Amino acid sequence: MSDHTESVYRVVLNDEEQYSIWQADRELPAGWRAEGTQGSKEECLDHIGRVWTDMRPASLRHRMESEAAETATGRAGCQSLPV
Repeated sequence: MSDHTESVYRVVLNDEEQYSIWQADRELPAGWRAEGTQGSKEECLDHIGRVWTDMRPASLRHRMESEAAETATGRAGCQSLPV
């Protein structure tokens, strides 16, 4: 019988909503926060595979959504002229 115990990991994410895993017994690096899921490495990676469906950083997604909204309203590239 092996006395090896499997490490426990937690799912973490940063301000750009990018996911990773981190050993649960280690302090999180600056800029990362616990997402709430904890378990084996495989369980955490499976969870990330289910929830992280858009790999683009949050700032890029928000900028692209804003540009798409401006285009939809016909405001893209328009500048106000002084009256």
